Amino acid sequence: MIKTVKSVDLKGKRVIMRVDFNVPMKDGTVQDDTRITAALPTIKYILGQGVKTLTLMSHLGDPSKDAKKAREKAEKDGKTFDEAAYIKGKHRMAPVAAYLGEKLGRPVIFAGEDSCYGKKAFIDSQKDGSIIMLENTRFHKEETSKEEAERDKLAKELASYGDIFVNDAFGTAHRDHASTASIAKFVPVSVAGFLMEKEVNYLEPIVTNPQKPLVAIIGGAKVSSKIAVLENLLKNAGALVIGGGMAYTFLKAQGHKVGKSLVEDDQIDTAKRILDSALKAGVELVLPVDQEAAETFDAASKAIPVDGPDLPDGLMGLDVGPRTIAKYKEVLARAKTIVWNGPVGVFEFDAFAKGTEEVAKLVAAATERQVITVVGGGDSVAAVNKFRLASKMSHVSTGGGASLELLEGKKLPGIEVCRA
Repeated sequence: MIKTVKSVDLKGKRVIMRVDFNVPMKDGTVQDDTRITAALPTIKYILGQGVKTLTLMSHLGDPSKDAKKAREKAEKDGKTFDEAAYIKGKHRMAPVAAYLGEKLGRPVIFAGEDSCYGKKAFIDSQKDGSIIMLENTRFHKEETSKEEAERDKLAKELASYGDIFVNDAFGTAHRDHASTASIAKFVPVSVAGFLMEKEVNYLEPIVTNPQKPLVAIIGGAKVSSKIAVLENLLKNAGALVIGGGMAYTFLKAQGHKVGKSLVEDDQIDTAKRILDSALKAGVELVLPVDQEAAETFDAASKAIPVDGPDLPDGLMGLDVGPRTIAKYKEVLARAKTIVWNGPVGVFEFDAFAKGTEEVAKLVAAATERQVITVVGGGDSVAAVNKFRLASKMSHVSTGGGASLELLEGKKLPGIEVCRA
């Protein structure tokens, strides 16, 4: 059980809140405000409780790593690179503060560029009820340092800005960073915001005590990134649907021909082990029985139907076929809980989007039948957004890596600090 912002008296208190405003930026303009919108209920609630100040902190990309990549690309292309202009356009929190102010209909005070240090006097000088935004926390190496003492240096400074720490940044809950977890050591009270609470309430029961039957749809490119999730979900799932590029590692493990499809040969034994575990546990493991293939991995490629699990040498599987979709429908019809992490095809290419679109429609239809449906993982979220079905799901997670690690059964630092 986690403590939430509703469990503490906020009146007259200084609140320091971690949000996940790591939003896509272009030329200093917010391109997608999904994460900002998701934090609004908690922000509005806190402001409505008569707080002295609410100070928000977030990272925005990784300035040093992103700038390094951009510099290397510019040099490769024979172009000049202005690092200061690059960072200002993509990593400064000032434009985000201004955007948030527009969403709230009130000023959001930016605490100043370059540093999160030395802002206590500035924050304490603001009038009661003020909302303040700090600069990008990842401008400081201490934020992500592997050394506890280094993280604690920044965490202590951030802690001095508040009497209560509120963590509503589920997207970074799996990170043991200064602003997500270390800060809790130096603040008297640490609680979760409403977004964090909602994520935990939907995702944790899938691992601990789901309404059964549980059907897990796990897709994406690589088995290696989903091993722990697959193994953990086998404990509670009635059926495991495996799609996307990772399905071909399993099909090869079964002895099928996979043509030029994406396969992780070093994970064949892992796939065999999971297949064996599913059989012993009585878990139905669903793999493609037909597919849409192509000669090359290209958006312009034409789909070539293949009626069976085996592919000729010259083809690669990029989507599932109609018989596989029919099998999905049959399996999902029995579910009381559905968790979906990863697309079942290359949905970014229109010719190979049907499988993932049909999964999205099936999961949306299940929600209408009062089935608990949870979508987690960046590509799955992008898919339900593309097909305009996000609102038809019980819950769409805001955290890719965080939701994945929670489904693996791991304890997430940013959640653990909010435990009762």
